[in-house]
Amino acid sequence: MRPIIGMTTYVMPASWGVWHDLPTTLLPYDYTEAVRLAGGRVVLLPPDERDADVLGALDGIVFTGGPDIGPSCYGAQPAPETVTHPERDAGELTLMRAALDRDMPVLGVCRGMQLLVAVQGGTLHQHLPDVLGHERHRPAPAVYGAHEAVFTPGSRIAGLLGEEATINCYHHQGVADPGKLVVTGRAADGLPEAVEAPDHRFVLGVQWHPEVSRDDRRLFGALVESARDRS
Repeated sequence: MRPIIGMTTYVMPASWGVWHDLPTTLLPYDYTEAVRLAGGRVVLLPPDERDADVLGALDGIVFTGGPDIGPSCYGAQPAPETVTHPERDAGELTLMRAALDRDMPVLGVCRGMQLLVAVQGGTLHQHLPDVLGHERHRPAPAVYGAHEAVFTPGSRIAGLLGEEATINCYHHQGVADPGKLVVTGRAADGLPEAVEAPDHRFVLGVQWHPEVSRDDRRLFGALVESARDRS
Protein backbone atom coordinates (compact mmCIF):
# COMPACT_ATOMS: atom_id res chain seq x y z
CA MET A 1 0.00 0.00 0.00
CA ARG A 2 1.05 3.56 -0.60
CA PRO A 3 2.03 5.52 2.53
CA ILE A 4 -0.82 7.72 3.78
CA ILE A 5 0.29 11.34 4.10
CA GLY A 6 -1.85 13.88 5.91
CA MET A 7 -1.74 17.50 4.75
CA THR A 8 -3.08 20.44 6.74
CA THR A 9 -5.41 22.79 4.90
CA TYR A 10 -6.83 26.27 4.63
CA VAL A 11 -10.46 27.04 5.38
CA MET A 12 -11.33 29.98 3.15
CA PRO A 13 -14.23 31.34 1.07
CA ALA A 14 -14.03 29.84 -2.41
CA SER A 15 -16.06 29.88 -5.61
CA TRP A 16 -16.59 27.29 -8.34
CA GLY A 17 -19.29 26.68 -10.91
CA VAL A 18 -22.52 28.23 -9.67
CA TRP A 19 -21.31 28.36 -6.05
CA HIS A 20 -19.77 31.51 -4.65
CA ASP A 21 -17.92 32.40 -1.46
CA LEU A 22 -18.60 29.16 0.37
CA PRO A 23 -16.42 28.29 3.39
CA THR A 24 -14.15 25.64 1.90
CA THR A 25 -11.44 23.25 3.01
CA LEU A 26 -8.77 23.70 0.36
CA LEU A 27 -5.13 23.28 -0.55
CA PRO A 28 -3.24 24.18 -3.75
CA TYR A 29 -3.02 21.14 -6.02
CA ASP A 30 0.78 21.39 -6.24
CA TYR A 31 1.01 20.05 -2.69
CA THR A 32 -1.06 16.94 -3.23
CA GLU A 33 0.45 16.27 -6.64
CA ALA A 34 3.96 16.38 -5.17
CA VAL A 35 3.03 13.64 -2.70
CA ARG A 36 1.18 11.60 -5.33
CA LEU A 37 4.15 11.69 -7.71
CA ALA A 38 6.39 10.61 -4.84
CA GLY A 39 4.24 7.50 -4.31
CA GLY A 40 2.10 8.66 -1.40
CA ARG A 41 -1.66 8.90 -0.86
CA VAL A 42 -2.96 12.21 0.50
CA VAL A 43 -5.56 12.81 3.20
CA LEU A 44 -6.60 16.45 3.71
CA LEU A 45 -6.81 17.61 7.32
CA PRO A 46 -9.07 20.59 8.07
CA PRO A 47 -8.52 22.37 11.41
CA ASP A 48 -9.73 20.29 14.38
CA GLU A 49 -8.26 20.91 17.82
CA ARG A 50 -10.26 18.21 19.63
CA ASP A 51 -7.61 15.49 19.41
CA ALA A 52 -4.83 14.02 17.24
CA ASP A 53 -6.41 10.57 16.82
CA VAL A 54 -6.22 10.85 13.02
CA LEU A 55 -2.45 10.35 13.24
CA GLY A 56 -3.16 6.69 13.94
CA ALA A 57 -4.31 6.35 10.31
CA LEU A 58 -1.33 8.25 8.83
CA ASP A 59 2.25 7.33 7.99
CA GLY A 60 3.51 10.92 7.69
CA ILE A 61 2.28 14.51 7.74
CA VAL A 62 2.92 17.79 5.92
CA PHE A 63 2.21 21.07 7.67
CA THR A 64 1.51 23.39 4.75
CA GLY A 65 1.82 27.12 4.14
CA GLY A 66 -0.75 29.75 5.00
CA PRO A 67 -1.36 32.74 7.27
CA ASP A 68 0.88 33.83 10.14
CA ILE A 69 0.82 31.71 13.26
CA GLY A 70 -0.44 33.49 16.35
CA PRO A 71 2.40 35.17 18.28
CA SER A 72 0.97 33.70 21.48
CA CYS A 73 2.34 30.37 20.19
CA TYR A 74 5.83 31.66 20.93
CA GLY A 75 5.12 34.07 23.78
CA ALA A 76 4.84 37.34 21.86
CA GLN A 77 2.27 40.04 21.22
CA PRO A 78 0.98 40.56 17.65
CA ALA A 79 2.61 43.20 15.48
CA PRO A 80 0.44 45.41 13.20
CA GLU A 81 1.34 43.36 10.11
CA THR A 82 0.52 39.97 11.64
CA VAL A 83 -2.58 38.21 10.27
CA THR A 84 -3.65 35.01 12.03
CA HIS A 85 -6.20 32.20 11.84
CA PRO A 86 -6.53 30.98 15.46
CA GLU A 87 -8.63 27.92 14.60
CA ARG A 88 -5.89 26.67 12.31
CA ASP A 89 -3.24 27.26 14.97
CA ALA A 90 -5.23 25.29 17.53
CA GLY A 91 -5.75 22.27 15.28
CA GLU A 92 -2.22 22.19 13.92
CA LEU A 93 -0.52 22.65 17.28
CA THR A 94 -2.41 19.58 18.49
CA LEU A 95 -1.24 17.57 15.48
CA MET A 96 2.34 18.85 15.53
CA ARG A 97 2.94 18.02 19.20
CA ALA A 98 1.45 14.55 18.83
CA ALA A 99 3.32 13.82 15.58
CA LEU A 100 6.64 14.71 17.20
CA ASP A 101 5.81 12.61 20.25
CA ARG A 102 5.12 9.65 17.95
CA ASP A 103 8.31 10.27 15.92
CA MET A 104 6.14 10.49 12.80
CA PRO A 105 7.81 11.79 9.61
CA VAL A 106 7.08 15.54 9.47
CA LEU A 107 7.64 18.11 6.73
CA GLY A 108 6.88 21.75 7.54
CA VAL A 109 6.47 24.15 4.61
CA CYS A 110 6.68 27.93 5.18
CA ARG A 111 4.02 28.43 7.88
CA GLY A 112 4.56 24.77 8.74
CA MET A 113 8.24 25.40 9.45
CA GLN A 114 7.33 28.36 11.65
CA LEU A 115 4.82 26.23 13.57
CA LEU A 116 7.50 23.58 14.06
CA VAL A 117 9.88 26.22 15.42
CA ALA A 118 7.26 27.51 17.85
CA VAL A 119 6.49 24.00 19.14
CA GLN A 120 10.22 23.42 19.63
CA GLY A 121 10.62 26.52 21.80
CA GLY A 122 11.75 29.01 19.16
CA THR A 123 10.56 32.47 18.16
CA LEU A 124 9.81 34.42 14.99
CA HIS A 125 10.45 37.83 13.51
CA GLN A 126 6.94 39.08 12.77
CA HIS A 127 7.79 41.37 9.84
CA LEU A 128 11.05 40.75 8.01
CA PRO A 129 11.31 44.16 6.25
CA ASP A 130 11.67 45.72 9.70
CA VAL A 131 14.57 43.36 10.47
CA LEU A 132 16.27 42.85 7.11
CA GLY A 133 15.50 46.14 5.41
CA HIS A 134 14.15 44.54 2.22
CA GLU A 135 11.13 42.62 0.89
CA ARG A 136 12.87 40.00 -1.26
CA HIS A 137 11.23 37.15 0.65
CA ARG A 138 7.77 38.40 -0.43
CA PRO A 139 8.37 40.86 -3.27
CA ALA A 140 4.72 41.45 -4.31
CA PRO A 141 1.25 39.92 -3.84
CA ALA A 142 1.16 36.40 -5.33
CA VAL A 143 4.79 36.72 -6.55
CA TYR A 144 7.39 34.30 -5.23
CA GLY A 145 10.79 35.64 -4.33
CA ALA A 146 13.56 33.56 -5.93
CA HIS A 147 16.95 33.56 -4.24
CA GLU A 148 19.81 31.28 -3.28
CA ALA A 149 20.03 29.25 -0.09
CA VAL A 150 23.12 27.53 1.27
CA PHE A 151 22.80 24.27 3.22
CA THR A 152 25.00 22.74 5.90
CA PRO A 153 27.22 19.93 4.56
CA GLY A 154 26.09 16.58 5.91
CA SER A 155 22.58 17.78 6.77
CA ARG A 156 19.45 16.04 5.52
CA ILE A 157 18.52 19.00 3.31
CA ALA A 158 22.00 19.09 1.74
CA GLY A 159 21.74 15.38 1.06
CA LEU A 160 18.50 15.99 -0.84
CA LEU A 161 19.23 19.23 -2.72
CA GLY A 162 23.01 19.66 -2.58
CA GLU A 163 24.81 22.37 -0.65
CA GLU A 164 23.02 25.25 -2.41
CA ALA A 165 19.85 25.78 -4.40
CA THR A 166 17.56 28.46 -5.80
CA ILE A 167 14.37 28.53 -3.76
CA ASN A 168 10.89 30.06 -4.19
CA CYS A 169 9.64 31.86 -1.10
CA TYR A 170 6.60 33.90 -0.11
CA HIS A 171 6.61 35.04 3.52
CA HIS A 172 7.01 38.17 5.60
CA GLN A 173 7.88 36.41 8.87
CA GLY A 174 10.93 34.30 9.64
CA VAL A 175 12.82 32.43 12.31
CA ALA A 176 14.52 34.51 15.00
CA ASP A 177 15.46 31.64 17.35
CA PRO A 178 15.13 27.99 16.21
CA GLY A 179 14.63 26.66 19.74
CA LYS A 180 15.61 22.97 19.95
CA LEU A 181 15.95 22.68 16.17
CA VAL A 182 19.16 22.95 14.15
CA VAL A 183 19.34 25.53 11.36
CA THR A 184 20.70 23.73 8.29
CA GLY A 185 20.01 26.31 5.57
CA ARG A 186 20.25 30.07 5.26
CA ALA A 187 19.64 32.78 2.71
CA ALA A 188 22.38 35.27 1.82
CA ASP A 189 20.88 37.75 4.31
CA GLY A 190 21.32 35.18 7.09
CA LEU A 191 17.65 34.25 7.47
CA PRO A 192 17.13 30.56 8.36
CA GLU A 193 15.65 28.67 5.40
CA ALA A 194 15.79 25.10 6.71
CA VAL A 195 15.62 23.51 10.16
CA GLU A 196 15.94 19.91 11.27
CA ALA A 197 15.53 17.75 14.37
CA PRO A 198 18.42 15.28 14.15
CA ASP A 199 17.08 13.21 17.05
CA HIS A 200 13.91 12.32 15.08
CA ARG A 201 13.42 9.90 12.21
CA PHE A 202 12.43 12.64 9.74
CA VAL A 203 11.61 16.18 10.88
CA LEU A 204 12.40 18.87 8.33
CA GLY A 205 11.15 22.44 8.00
CA VAL A 206 11.72 24.67 4.98
CA GLN A 207 10.80 28.33 4.74
CA TRP A 208 10.14 28.21 1.02
CA HIS A 209 7.58 26.40 -1.18
CA PRO A 210 9.09 23.19 -2.55
CA GLU A 211 5.76 22.11 -4.05
CA VAL A 212 6.06 24.71 -6.84
CA SER A 213 9.48 23.53 -8.07
CA ARG A 214 10.04 20.15 -9.69
CA ASP A 215 13.54 19.85 -8.23
CA ASP A 216 12.44 20.78 -4.71
CA ARG A 217 9.75 18.10 -4.79
CA ARG A 218 12.51 15.70 -3.75
CA LEU A 219 11.65 16.80 -0.21
CA PHE A 220 8.21 15.23 -0.55
CA GLY A 221 9.83 12.11 -1.95
CA ALA A 222 12.07 11.87 1.13
CA LEU A 223 9.06 12.26 3.42
CA VAL A 224 7.17 9.53 1.58
CA GLU A 225 10.17 7.18 1.76
CA SER A 226 10.51 7.78 5.48
CA ALA A 227 6.77 7.15 5.88
CA ARG A 228 7.08 3.93 3.86
CA ASP A 229 9.86 2.70 6.13
CA ARG A 230 7.75 3.53 9.18
CA SER A 231 4.68 1.75 7.83
